[in-house]
Amino acid sequence: MTGTGLVVVAVVLVAASAFGLVRARRDGKLRTGRRDAGLRLSSGELGESLGDRATLVQFSTSLCATCPGTRRLLSDVAAGTPGVRHVEIDAEERLDLVRRAEVMRTPTVLVLDHTGHVVRRASGPPTRAEVVSA
Repeated sequence: MTGTGLVVVAVVLVAASAFGLVRARRDGKLRTGRRDAGLRLSSGELGESLGDRATLVQFSTSLCATCPGTRRLLSDVAAGTPGVRHVEIDAEERLDLVRRAEVMRTPTVLVLDHTGHVVRRASGPPTRAEVVSA
């Protein structure tokens, strides 16, 4: 292999490692974001009423390996927290909501306040502690 080839391989390995580390650090973390500013989902759009305190909206697909675990987690949190509801959206059937909410992967979890405004978002499966604290 030539010197140039070795440099290219080294650059690709460093870039891939950096991407993997950033993604691992952000995966499943509930955070606020500018893209969610002003995004509001109504009970009519979700097909269910909003929670009095919060609504946990999960976007899932049939091929998502971590979606069933996320569903159980969010259902448990909602069942154990007064005023919190869990709504699961099939991303394959509701492309209109997927586009509006800018969902790029599943599971994506949105935490809505009692009026339907998005206050937190997680791409990937969140932890129980993060969901409860949100």
